[in-house]
Amino acid sequence: MAREYPKLKLDKSLAMFEEAKRLSPGGVMGIRRPYNFVEGEYPIFLTHGYGGHIVDVDGNDYIDMLCAYGPIILGYNEPEINEVVKARIDKGFCFSLVQPVQNEFEQRIIDMVPCAEMVIPVKTGSDATSLAVRIARGYTDKSVILRCGYHGWHDWCVEVHGGVPEETLALTDEFEYGDIASLEEKLDAHKGKVACVIITPVGHPLAKPVQAPPPGYLEAVKELTHKHGAVLIFDEIRTGFRASLGGAQERYGVTPDLATFGKAVANGYPISLVAGKKEIMSICEKKVFVSSTFFPNSIEMVAALKCTEILKREDVPNKIWERGTKFLAELEKIVNDLKAPVRVSGIPPMPFLTFEQAPGDPDKTYKLRREYFYTQTIRRGLFIQPFHHWYIAYRHTDEDLTRALTAIRESMELMLEKYPAKQ
Repeated sequence: MAREYPKLKLDKSLAMFEEAKRLSPGGVMGIRRPYNFVEGEYPIFLTHGYGGHIVDVDGNDYIDMLCAYGPIILGYNEPEINEVVKARIDKGFCFSLVQPVQNEFEQRIIDMVPCAEMVIPVKTGSDATSLAVRIARGYTDKSVILRCGYHGWHDWCVEVHGGVPEETLALTDEFEYGDIASLEEKLDAHKGKVACVIITPVGHPLAKPVQAPPPGYLEAVKELTHKHGAVLIFDEIRTGFRASLGGAQERYGVTPDLATFGKAVANGYPISLVAGKKEIMSICEKKVFVSSTFFPNSIEMVAALKCTEILKREDVPNKIWERGTKFLAELEKIVNDLKAPVRVSGIPPMPFLTFEQAPGDPDKTYKLRREYFYTQTIRRGLFIQPFHHWYIAYRHTDEDLTRALTAIRESMELMLEKYPAKQ
């Protein structure tokens, strides 16, 4: 019989957070703020990680299935990556001119990614998606962006509109994932003005089911986008190197005009990129400006080269896919056994549970269930998040995944005892 676990000791973490709020607005930024987890139950400051685990400042050890929001595809403290990074540091990594490793890195991406004929390295996911839409605007001489998914924090795509001019917001419109009629409606509404359609090829709306593309959907998106003279961009910041070595475009067999990659490419080092057709990418030679002091830094590139080498050598994406398939099946079994009003969703490398209002439930009961469930999972040493899908990393052991499933089952049992669902 499952039992409630006591609240974790988080004294140091909470004290540091109080200090942080004096030093910076909100203490920590955006998705790392406590209200995005369960306030008072989750740590806020971490000290280190190893394999598939993280450790907080109070000494609590967790199986980490958030994986730094996606960059950790192998594991924490990877010796092979550490070695090449240390060697690069000894020679210097930030110069006025580029270093030879840039050519090697770009060729590696071209060899792996179906749409990649040319590559531009940048730093963050928001850098990459914003550069991709700028390239599309420069190439088409059109202004409107149609988007589907989370694409970063820059003005054209930000979820919270404070500080963004209405004129900027008016140039971006959203369509519904998996619904081709929704895209067609938006293309018709902005006929002749659409520069690009940017879409996360695997849908992951906030706190909703993570969706694999329905059969024929991405093909239809591509056909419709080109019919209207727009550029198709796949935002593969999350799916890149996880869905397969060549991303979701390789896994699902649909090649976009441009694609953005980041997160997992260097196992935590800050590098991202735009890859795409030479005809479109070449617009950056004269017409579209892109430059940064830090884009050519080589630490991240040598980390990315070593990371992608390991991914290919160890067949990591396929192994993660296989283990994730079993994990999703076990999640389904737990939910079905307990008859829980919870939906299992996601693709094998990126599982998730969506809490839904059950028929006959009082209003918002699903939110109470969700908060209680995540309270119990974190107390059991499983680090997952209510509003962001989870990840399976290569260094998660079979024991880690078994313990994670046990924590999920026990937490769900307790949740249903506290908040029963009407059958």
